[in-house]
Amino acid sequence: QVQLVESGGGLVQAGGSLRLSCAASGRTFSSYAMGWFRQAPGNEREFVATISWSGSITYYADSVKGRFTISRDNAKNTVYLQMNSLKPEDAAVYYCAASRRVLTSRDPRLYDYWGQGTQVTVSS
Repeated sequence: QVQLVESGGGLVQAGGSLRLSCAASGRTFSSYAMGWFRQAPGNEREFVATISWSGSITYYADSVKGRFTISRDNAKNTVYLQMNSLKPEDAAVYYCAASRRVLTSRDPRLYDYWGQGTQVTVSS
């Protein structure tokens, strides 16, 4: 069982930066693939980024590639999402998720554990 708690969301102007954190409970965090997803009102939950258990493999949605960076610190049981050059269309609730079933995945159905989400608002 893994419990995930996101933090770091908030209000930022377009062009600004935020760093989201996702703290995980449990001693097996380093064996989980992690992902970040987001959901804006009226939209389906969409993939943002994923990272393998070792941190050596990462993938990004095209819409955030070059602006967002996913990373993890297994010693701290934490995964991060550095978001730069934020745009109004990045505004959403951001969720982190964990999976032991995959090395990495863009598919939210393959993640077993989810955090409660953190709100990101981007003003234009």
